Amino acid sequence: MQSFTKSKLAIAVGAALVATASIADSHATKSSNADVAARHAMMGLVGQNIGILGDTAKGEIAFNAGLVQAAATNLNMLAKIDPTTLWTAGTEQGAADLSRAKPEIWSDAAGFAQKFDDMADASAALMDVADLEGLRAGMGALGGTCKACHESYRGPKN
Repeated sequence: MQSFTKSKLAIAVGAALVATASIADSHATKSSNADVAARHAMMGLVGQNIGILGDTAKGEIAFNAGLVQAAATNLNMLAKIDPTTLWTAGTEQGAADLSRAKPEIWSDAAGFAQKFDDMADASAALMDVADLEGLRAGMGALGGTCKACHESYRGPKN
């Protein structure tokens, strides 16, 4: 059952990423660079799933173990996307419109990749959460991975 669920979630995340990238591509304020638009779509999915977990942890959404586990699994799979496919050379802030990527993404590629590994680890810890207290206990680590990456590798709003 667990592998069947993960397979379905992997397909759903892939389809959502493609659909989100397509929707983002159709907006007038989109980046002219496909890699920037795609990573914005990916980060939108990350934000959506973290929002589910955060809203549940705050009590704004009733705890549902299946929903929590699905959101954590989605984050885990998103964290395993090879960042070099979306953060390509020449798409840093100032070089590509709507990009907030700092040059440190490329000068410290190992550190940047580690941030994704950290998110994968933090989300994996939430994939089998069975109660609200377990979720709340893991949210600090997950949020910390986002903060650490944004502080090091995301520039100010354009």
